[in-house]
Amino acid sequence: MSALAGVENSAGVVLRRAVELDGNGRYQESLVCYQEGIELLLQVLKGTKDETKKHHYRQKLRSYMDRAEQIKHHVLKEKEEGKYHKQIKIVENATGYSYENLFKPYVDETLTEVWVEDPYIRHMHQMYNFLRFCEMLIKGPSKVKKINLLTSRDEENVKDQQMSSLQEIKNSLQEFGVTLEVTFSSSIHDREIRFNNGWMIKIGRGLDYFKKPQSRFSIGYCDYDLRPCYETSVDIFHNNHTRKT
Repeated sequence: MSALAGVENSAGVVLRRAVELDGNGRYQESLVCYQEGIELLLQVLKGTKDETKKHHYRQKLRSYMDRAEQIKHHVLKEKEEGKYHKQIKIVENATGYSYENLFKPYVDETLTEVWVEDPYIRHMHQMYNFLRFCEMLIKGPSKVKKINLLTSRDEENVKDQQMSSLQEIKNSLQEFGVTLEVTFSSSIHDREIRFNNGWMIKIGRGLDYFKKPQSRFSIGYCDYDLRPCYETSVDIFHNNHTRKT
């Protein structure tokens, strides 16, 4: 397969996913896929010499670009009116719900500060979940400078593994120019994530919706997209102000 054919194949896969998400009413996610697929298809158009094929690609591009523009206006209108709400149902043992896949449509260049409220960032696997979430944030395209975590103390661990783990994450984030501020509450129950670009995500199980891998050498241990999930629901809103006063 030539390099151009490879790009065309990738474009087809991404655009089919965009159409699928679009049909399921998952507009913000479909918009991301449309934009990515359009960029790939533009590369194919530029590398194509045959005029008949070029005409075919231009028609497809026009169709996808028109639909992407319609979705963009629809999402913007809902955001402005404060009506945006989408719910994703994650069924038992479902895969494909890594933090990258779940949060990517809402992480953009305007994102600079994040608030995480989750009472269960205590045990080792929950620390790794939070670390993976932080990695997703600093990979971009966001320009996150501060992450605020509100959680509860692990009173049962006398060695205070929770504090030392959070301190290690904090030190590591500092190397990337990101400040981690941790606050503890004994009465916290809500599980939500707020971005200062207006997005709010509520997950029934918080960040801890993945099942434990069978072993350190089983599929899904490193790649969260391949890790089975517990049944939960994800509610996504857009507000002009996500920080509580």
